[in-house]
Amino acid sequence: MNDIAVDVLIIGAGPSGCVASAYLKNNGISSKVVEKSKFPRFVIGESLLPRCMDHFEETGLLDCLMEQNFEIKAGARFLKDGVVCNFDFGKKHTPGWDYTWQVPRADFDNTLAKEIVKKGVDLSFEHEVTAVQFDKNGHSTTTVKDEKGNEYNVKAKFIIDSSGYGRVLPRLLDLEKPSSLEAHSSIFTHISEPNRPEGVEGTLITFDVVMEKIWLWVIPFSNGNTSIGFAGSTEFIESFKGTNAERLREMLKISDYYYDRLKDQEFLFEPHIIKNYSKAVTQLCGKGFALTGNSSEFLDPIFSSGVTFATESGLKAAKLITKELKGEKVNWEKDYADYILKGVDVFRTYVNEWYTGNLQKIFFHRPENPVVKEQICAVLAGYVWDETNPFVKNHNRLVKTVAKVIDMENERAS
Repeated sequence: MNDIAVDVLIIGAGPSGCVASAYLKNNGISSKVVEKSKFPRFVIGESLLPRCMDHFEETGLLDCLMEQNFEIKAGARFLKDGVVCNFDFGKKHTPGWDYTWQVPRADFDNTLAKEIVKKGVDLSFEHEVTAVQFDKNGHSTTTVKDEKGNEYNVKAKFIIDSSGYGRVLPRLLDLEKPSSLEAHSSIFTHISEPNRPEGVEGTLITFDVVMEKIWLWVIPFSNGNTSIGFAGSTEFIESFKGTNAERLREMLKISDYYYDRLKDQEFLFEPHIIKNYSKAVTQLCGKGFALTGNSSEFLDPIFSSGVTFATESGLKAAKLITKELKGEKVNWEKDYADYILKGVDVFRTYVNEWYTGNLQKIFFHRPENPVVKEQICAVLAGYVWDETNPFVKNHNRLVKTVAKVIDMENERAS
């Protein structure tokens, strides 16, 4: 295969890479997308947030997704000790989409990939990046191996790493660093639900808090299948013995709410385990490259932020590259790294405070405070850059403060 020269090389054809390549194509910037796997392929991260709908709409990728009739996600339900906390995306502080989807990622990602090809984007599956070199101007030469083992080079003015869990540039450029979050793991599979409950109950995405730091997710899809999995401390996940299927079957007994519904369902594949899933990097961008989505930071699945960060960062990187290639000045640290990290920091606070128990106190305190709930709902919808929201602007201290007030109320009541 002959060497290729493009404006932008995109590594990975997941949501981040598709959003980035679609934007670049719409603005006359040439790109080449290389994807190590063959689509459709399984990947975890099946619950979206309303914020990413803005990205699909802006890049012309919304209509093809609408046609798939994915399960509507109009909010999220949290359960703990018999108390139910429902968040409705139609009742949130920040204006924006009031729904999104619950998606089998194999179908979702494949739909996006086919659409960018239809738009004229050059996409190659089963092509693996094996090496990359940058010159003093930030221009790169990337070695790629195709499905037959043949190597070729891609010369590009910029690289967007959208490789997700593959984390190509962090590995090749030694950008990995330990996450500041606790060591957590997950175990998960899909089940077929021929007797799924009718009505709203059979469609709701639910997080069942079985212990303060352990929770079960249940994500129904419109195809009749459901994603189920436990997340929490690595120590907890490893405390169960046997095959992965035996472990997950035993864990399900802990859920008073879901056990009867799930106990006899067929696992559609042997459950997967991802250990110590939180990831971090020393930098989000450098001369000639930007890291997007899970190739940069991955926090925790509790608030389903993965795809939204992927599309937010992919679109932001594509916009800044377009400006730079058209001769405008771009400050990558300020305009990209600082911007993305601002949103990451908000969600990191919420993840941390979930596991300290402070956020759970707010979720399950009764009576609910409707103003607080609307402001937190906007965060859970992915609008973590809206500083008109006190729970965004003051995220570092406000969750702790409200939890402390609840503790004081409880003390007075007792």
